[in-house]
Amino acid sequence: MAWASIGALLLLLTHNTSANQRQCLANINNMTIYGKTDNQGHLLSPSTTNATAITYKLCVSQCGNDQQAFQWTVFSQQFGVWLLPWLALISQIPFGANDNLDNLETMLLTVGSPVLAAYSLGLTVLNERWIIRLFSKYRYPNAHEAVRILNSLQQSPLRVDSNDAWLASLIVLPQNKDWWREILIWLDYTHTWSISAVASIAWVIIAYVFTIIDYFSQGIPTTANDNGQGIGSIGTIWLWLLAIVVGWLKVSPKCDSKRLLQAVERANSIAYVATTDSIPCEARTVSDRRAISLNFADDNEARRDERSTSPIFNYSRLFFWVEAVKVVSDAFNNASDRSHHHEPIIPGVKLHPCREDDSLVRLAKASQVEEYCLPRYEDTRRSQSQGRWGLDSSTAIRISIASLFALILQWGTTGAAIIINWFVPTIGLGCRSASFIIYGALSTIVWIMLLISSLLTYYSVCTTERRLLKGHGAVSISYRIMSWFSVLLRRSGKIIATLNTVWIISTALLQFGSFYDRCYCNSNVFGSRDNAYNVIIPNQDDATRMREAWIGGFSLASMSTALFIGFVFLLTNAPYPNSI
Repeated sequence: MAWASIGALLLLLTHNTSANQRQCLANINNMTIYGKTDNQGHLLSPSTTNATAITYKLCVSQCGNDQQAFQWTVFSQQFGVWLLPWLALISQIPFGANDNLDNLETMLLTVGSPVLAAYSLGLTVLNERWIIRLFSKYRYPNAHEAVRILNSLQQSPLRVDSNDAWLASLIVLPQNKDWWREILIWLDYTHTWSISAVASIAWVIIAYVFTIIDYFSQGIPTTANDNGQGIGSIGTIWLWLLAIVVGWLKVSPKCDSKRLLQAVERANSIAYVATTDSIPCEARTVSDRRAISLNFADDNEARRDERSTSPIFNYSRLFFWVEAVKVVSDAFNNASDRSHHHEPIIPGVKLHPCREDDSLVRLAKASQVEEYCLPRYEDTRRSQSQGRWGLDSSTAIRISIASLFALILQWGTTGAAIIINWFVPTIGLGCRSASFIIYGALSTIVWIMLLISSLLTYYSVCTTERRLLKGHGAVSISYRIMSWFSVLLRRSGKIIATLNTVWIISTALLQFGSFYDRCYCNSNVFGSRDNAYNVIIPNQDDATRMREAWIGGFSLASMSTALFIGFVFLLTNAPYPNSI
């Protein structure tokens, strides 16, 4: 779809009738005609011979509304300098899914909604610090390993089964120490800096710096006309991609779906589970159920994005992942508390549960290990069971922080591109700046739609599961509608993101191909309406304002990008709790 659109645009650009507005202005200055203005839009005498701007109506009547001549050399040079490095950098986004369609969705969502990409990255970083802080107070075997494992599984459809002593067995039974070590070994791989990644990033940075230097070194007539109107904004509006790629390389998410599934399945093959009437045995001899598993086979359409391991879909996994972590955390918390008070796992057997040589602990029954992972006091049990949807109070805070930095990155780079175009004569809202406003707005709308979709999905799924567990029978129609609406929002958001991807690439191609260099766009009819006028020859005041806008725009985009990268680097690699 995107390539077809690009081909159609090239055909459109190369088959338009050319119009030279500078020559047209020279002809108008040799005429006595109403519509000549100065560069602020003030009307001049019809007999003036040195007008530098004309009204939109005069421009259309005398110059036509065709674009200026398409120049392949200019188009190819600007495409190679301002856009191609960014398109190449897209390849460094962590994809992870072993489905080409999911990987294509990842690319379209990332380009179509940088807010969503930055939001998912921010959540991943904040979740790591949250889980480290959550488990740091637990003094119990394998708590250290649990933090690393659960954090590594942020990019997966994680399921935790705490019923029938499955999770309790994994935590309490000494036989399962090998389970924790095995899964940690298989999850110990990274998607981090490579020669190709460094080369792509270096290419983007060097090209961007050199083009900015060249941009400032050119004269005003070159940069303000002849297909140069605000051309520097193209590189600026893509600067968010540098922050996303560098951020993910720093975080190094575990997102290879095959390796994640293999790691969990290998570990689960050696798991032990306590039984009700005999000694603990290998879980595979009892059931296919496991305490911790990855459910890639879930056919619930509302949870489709959760099954895609590309990190950008972490937005859809947040609530389910947090709930799973809280279940494991509560079990470790209770076991740690009982261990701290030297309570025996098997009543009457005064052995410390953290000692590996306590062979009798290996004989614990299901009821005993399950009791050991419950709170010591009944009132605490009730308060834990009554938690709202299994989430903690800091979830909303993490969402807010991730949203704030994502919006700063999006609108810092988009706003910079708008500023650069806004102050190019003619000053005001025109085709170029309006195109960037549309891109930023659609990106934000996609993020809002998918965020609401994830909330509705979690609410409907959790409510449905709780009703079924309580034996309330069929799910009410309201929850079905909620689930259906979440799917509708998700699909609509992805369609908009796809269109937005085509839009931002097309905007650059149109600008390179002089499509916007026509009376309508150069007169900023969008913002000025009936008072629209077209500045054809900028003066020194225009030059001063343009350079100030360039400096402000480039600085704003660079600072927004640096702020987001600093946010990611500052919060990653927090110290993990010590193992016992």
